[in-house]
Amino acid sequence: MVKKGKDKSGASTPAPAPAPASSASSKSKKEKDAKKAVPPKSKPKPEDDFIVFSNSDKEPKPRRGGGAPGSSTTPDEEPAGPPKPTIKQIIGGASWTGKLPVNLLSEHCQKMKWDRPDYSTHKTADGFSVFVSLSARNPKTQEVTKLPPFKLPPSHVHLAYKPTALEAKHFAATYALYRVCSMKNLHMMLPPDYKVLWKEFEALKKQDVKEGKAWMYEADPFQALREREEAKAAAEKKRKQLQAAREKAAEEPGVGPGLAFRGGGSGGSGGGGGGGAHNLMRGWATVPKIEMGNRTRTQLEDLLRRETVWNPHGVTMSGAQKSAIVKEFRELGFRQSHIEEAVEECKDREEALEWLLVHIPEDDLPRWALPERYSAGVTVGATDLRREGAIKRLAQSGYSVDLCRKIIAAHDGDEAKAAEALQVLLLKSGANTEDAAVPYEDERESWMSPEELWEEEMATLEASFGDHYERTSPDVCQIRIESVTNGAVKNVETHIQFRKSPQYPVQVILSIVAVLPAYIKLSIIKKALAYANESLRGEDAKIYFVASWVQENINEIIERPGALRDVSAVASAVSEEPKPVARAGRKRQRARYPEPINWTADPRSKQEWLARSETPGYKKMLQGRQKLPAWLVRNEVVRTVSENQVTIISGETGSGKSTQSVQFILDDLYNKGLGNGANIIVTQPRRISALGLADRVSEERCSQVGQEVGYTIRGESKTSRATKITFVTTGVLLRRLQTSGGRIDDVVASLADVSHIVVDEVHERSLDTDFLMSIIRDVLYKRRDLKLILMSATLDASSFRDYFTADKKGVTVGMVEIAGRTYPVEDFYLDEVIEMTGFTVPDRYGYHDDSKTSGDAQADPINKIIQKLGSRINYDLLAETVKEIDQDLAHTGKAGGILIFLPGVAEINRACNNLRNIASLHVLPLHASLETKEQRKVFASPPPGKRKVVVATNVAETSITIDDIVAVIDSGRVKETSFDPQNNMRKLEETWASRAACKQRRGRAGRVQEGKCYKLYTRNLEQQMAERPEPEIRRVPLEQMCLSVRAMGIKDVGHFLSRAPTPPEATAVEGAITLLRRMGALDGEELTALGQQLALIPADLRCGKLMVFGSIFGCLDDCVTISAILSTRSPFLSPPDKRDEAKAAKMRFSQGDGDLLTDLRAFQEWDAMMQDRGVQQRRVRSFCDENFLSFNTLSDISSTRTQFYSALSEMGIYSGAVGGGTSSRALLRALTASAFSPQIARIQLPDKKFATSVSGAVELDPEAKTIRYFSQESGRVFIHPSSTLFDSQGFFSGAAFLSYFTKMATSKIFVRDLTPFNAYTLLLFSGAIELDTAGRGLVVDGWLRLRGWARIGVLVSRLRGIIDKIIAEKVENPALDLQKNEVIRTVVKLIELDGLDA
Repeated sequence: MVKKGKDKSGASTPAPAPAPASSASSKSKKEKDAKKAVPPKSKPKPEDDFIVFSNSDKEPKPRRGGGAPGSSTTPDEEPAGPPKPTIKQIIGGASWTGKLPVNLLSEHCQKMKWDRPDYSTHKTADGFSVFVSLSARNPKTQEVTKLPPFKLPPSHVHLAYKPTALEAKHFAATYALYRVCSMKNLHMMLPPDYKVLWKEFEALKKQDVKEGKAWMYEADPFQALREREEAKAAAEKKRKQLQAAREKAAEEPGVGPGLAFRGGGSGGSGGGGGGGAHNLMRGWATVPKIEMGNRTRTQLEDLLRRETVWNPHGVTMSGAQKSAIVKEFRELGFRQSHIEEAVEECKDREEALEWLLVHIPEDDLPRWALPERYSAGVTVGATDLRREGAIKRLAQSGYSVDLCRKIIAAHDGDEAKAAEALQVLLLKSGANTEDAAVPYEDERESWMSPEELWEEEMATLEASFGDHYERTSPDVCQIRIESVTNGAVKNVETHIQFRKSPQYPVQVILSIVAVLPAYIKLSIIKKALAYANESLRGEDAKIYFVASWVQENINEIIERPGALRDVSAVASAVSEEPKPVARAGRKRQRARYPEPINWTADPRSKQEWLARSETPGYKKMLQGRQKLPAWLVRNEVVRTVSENQVTIISGETGSGKSTQSVQFILDDLYNKGLGNGANIIVTQPRRISALGLADRVSEERCSQVGQEVGYTIRGESKTSRATKITFVTTGVLLRRLQTSGGRIDDVVASLADVSHIVVDEVHERSLDTDFLMSIIRDVLYKRRDLKLILMSATLDASSFRDYFTADKKGVTVGMVEIAGRTYPVEDFYLDEVIEMTGFTVPDRYGYHDDSKTSGDAQADPINKIIQKLGSRINYDLLAETVKEIDQDLAHTGKAGGILIFLPGVAEINRACNNLRNIASLHVLPLHASLETKEQRKVFASPPPGKRKVVVATNVAETSITIDDIVAVIDSGRVKETSFDPQNNMRKLEETWASRAACKQRRGRAGRVQEGKCYKLYTRNLEQQMAERPEPEIRRVPLEQMCLSVRAMGIKDVGHFLSRAPTPPEATAVEGAITLLRRMGALDGEELTALGQQLALIPADLRCGKLMVFGSIFGCLDDCVTISAILSTRSPFLSPPDKRDEAKAAKMRFSQGDGDLLTDLRAFQEWDAMMQDRGVQQRRVRSFCDENFLSFNTLSDISSTRTQFYSALSEMGIYSGAVGGGTSSRALLRALTASAFSPQIARIQLPDKKFATSVSGAVELDPEAKTIRYFSQESGRVFIHPSSTLFDSQGFFSGAAFLSYFTKMATSKIFVRDLTPFNAYTLLLFSGAIELDTAGRGLVVDGWLRLRGWARIGVLVSRLRGIIDKIIAEKVENPALDLQKNEVIRTVVKLIELDGLDA
């Protein structure tokens, strides 16, 4: 019911009497009515036309001429003309009968128990606008909370202005509704004009959410307001705590005044809590400490000076990024000029911080960046005091102490030669010092000897400078420089020293002795030498002029010392040496693209074709082809392909679409004389499909495979110059496009010689197929003569048509439907199969029904059997069914084979072993991992007197056709690739197939005659199956696909994938990109060399990373084997009734270094026995039984290993020489752990306990249950009881972390497939390294803490960059031998010795 509103005071205002229903205004136009409804000088009253909480949608009685706020109708006016429009008609239109925005908002407020909305009307020159405020009363305290009015941003405020107050009010109500109901589909209830506004508001919300204003659209704005106020209060409290912490930190030992707290590093989550306001070391006291031996650090610094490269991709930061970094780093204690130089050189904040720590001399670094107990110039335990004195004298001019020590050692302690070498290095430092890099040639001619000249100049200097001159030794003098100012410090005591060099007077050696920053002293020296080189050529008295020049210019140099890089080569021991070449960059080799197709007609092509078509063999084949349903539409296929860029051919199983369509196209080109231009590529999702179709089509065209028809699969190719049709796996074509150069123009050029691309089995919606269609669609826009043919076994082709026409870029799409075979197929479901075979389930099988036994099951024995069977495959039932079919076919005298669909390889092997006991059967397996010759056996006829039984995976659903199949047994099960979030990997999981897949399986029984399909599931279960499988892009992790997209040169990966036939979730793409960065495949937005390699390896990224590192570090064979184990499963068995015995057997292979290395040893021992021809098969199987190893799993691991080697061989990484038999276990643990990053757990040992003994206190090993483990996402985790580390009381080699492959939640969160590793493995191979700016240590991957000197983190981070350079070299030259590479040996040493000296 519609009621009148009241004003806020609650006083009722008398309303004028309503006008009669027939009354109307004398005005006839709608605009005039609307204007009349709102008098310009009349202020609207709050109660006017207010809809009080009512669910009635009946029309209210008119008040004041239409109900606009403030409207009035003079009672004396006489009604005339047509009826006056109602509010609904004004707002919703003449035919609107629904609710209005004001009603909907009021009803929503009533439902939420809020107060009624408060409307505030304003009139401006642009029209009327209304603001809505909501308020709510706390039922307990009766306190009223009023929200600020809902206001549009300036960019959209124009939408709020309306010609009448009524329209403005309903607009305001619509916006208020959207603010509190944006997650609902309320727009469906709004009038048409306001429904359009809802879409405008959706775009506005997206922008607001991007800017962090998602709180504006909360369903409960009052709760959102409270949370924001609480967050502000918490932030203010935290700010005060941090301020207090800063003040306290200034007083802490070892922390300088430049301390600043940063959310990324010092306060990372995990690791035991963040830095508190009262205790700076909270959460850091128990974390692992990382150290580096002096010799190791010197060797690493020397390596980095020669090899390191900054910002290899030339990334430029934005102005805002640079400003933020400058501001932050100034608070950390760095000089502004240094920071500004760093942000120009580096790609991001972390690299800029590393650059500063490398290039700034130690005396100018903030206190937090120095090691504990740092004291400049002091060497503990020095044995050669004379040499140490020389090092100190050399270093006082600003040269790095470590560099001085290295240089003086290189010159056998000769201080003069070391000083000369340092000065030469200083002259070479910087980007623009090519001229200074070569010592100048003086053109002087003098009759005096160098010694006489030196003595004469000393006398001149003494006379000129008087008391300011001092000769400290026969070959060294110094002159005091006056009035030196450094900022606020006046009269800094400064001396310039000159050392006689062997090339005097051509060369003078300078040094500055002063309490000035090292980089300033070095700048003075370098600028003085530049002056001498430029202005004093041929001059004998160089020292006098140089000293005078320094006196005149020193203060100006101190104010503007120049770039840090100009002196960094000698200011820091780790700063890179100057190189004569420019910054390293990867050369991109220009791909060789094929020549475009020549479409000139050639009569000879047609004549040759016509001659061949008249041969008896071809005519015989043609008769068989003409019986296929596809033959009936051959003209339609040819015409549609000719007239359209894209053709979609839908055809049921057995229609001949895969074998005939391509032949129709080729024959048409022959008839037109264009056969020479034909190059048709046909993609298949599986290798066996490509091989089988190539064989079949070659046979039908009376040619050999590799001639007119060929194939290319991974590791195998049969094509020639005469090949017109090439069957390939989808991955092979994708690889060709990915390696074309990256840009879409490169892809177009790489396909220049291709006339048609046929994509078969598109209905399967595999990841590769969707990816391929996304690429080809862009190619079609640029190359109009390229034809794309999509072939689907289902009739839902409209979605593909819409995909190619959605962009409206002129791509035309044609469709052809081919009828299937007409042979009927009779269905038998599980109950009928049980009845016809008489099968029962003995109790010894231990089958249990998961559900309660129903009364029907007790009454019906077949139902009881079905319930006992459950969802598992019963191999005895399978065998009985095959026997029944064989007998039935034999009784009727029918030939033909039986096709059995099972989910995976293990199930196929078990079924084959079971069925081979039946003498009348010829049993053959069929799955994708079989060798080619084994797969082809299924097409051959069986031996006489035997019936062929093919036991297959879903590879036989649509990809291949076995002609003599007359009966199908469908288990209804399939193994689908899915994403397992527990271990963040692809996983094959057994599940029920879709109804569409089961229909395809059924169709295989009716290929040659009437057939039968035996379904090992019930009718009811079939109805519960999914209609069709979800596209793979929506159910698998996208890291591999994102990497492939990026490898093609496409930077905006998210945008590219959003244009896929079925776009993935944006969050899935973002998560994949983040993981690629954490894995080291991406550096920001740039593809690393590791990423380039991983994009080419057809394996899970973690396994690919392990194999790449294995090839670089010389343990490829072990890494390939571990990757094969990860891709299969552990070979160890654990029967429930023999769990303890199985665990003991497993522990015999363990050496305390983790589960995967235990699995590796077991496989290697089995493999050695298999390779030894003297060992009988029976002995091998006995070995497996004794050690609880699965022979079949070990065989699968071996097969997978062979496939990996094949892929690596294609890439050139593997050349046939298997190495790595003597690889160190520490290195192998490190590489295994690196493959799993970021799946890492931190080990937390308990407090140490000691026992008293005769020799004193002895530390006790902790009990296994007292050791705790923590992961980033789950907090505390537990080692799974099946792990070899379950009872470990400690970890050798200083292991402080565990990598895990699997994480599962049962009663607790367990981790398994573990590998322990040390801190240097974490630093070298895990996530990004952040420096804790409180000087406490490092943070790896955002949460793992290590105590230690910040420079260690910088050194290792730079070393990572060099490793990526080595990977890049390996990409360019796969045969490169890195066994003796200095970088590789350094990494191995760091891992094996945990950073310490040998």
